Amino acid sequence: MIVIQVKDNETIDKALKRFKKKFERTGVIRELRSRGAFEKPSITKRTQRLRAIYRTKMQTADNA
Repeated sequence: MIVIQVKDNETIDKALKRFKKKFERTGVIRELRSRGAFEKPSITKRTQRLRAIYRTKMQTADNA
């Protein structure tokens, strides 16, 4: 359960923004989307591998 303490003289908009950030960090939406449709383990591994390759390419491009 996510709890946000509203500080004195804090607008509701700022408190709502803090709540949204905290909610996003928990990964609830990501988890729901992943459970929405079954994905074969081989497909999951492939996408993880492709993401890792992409990240390493981006890191080497930044260093070059």
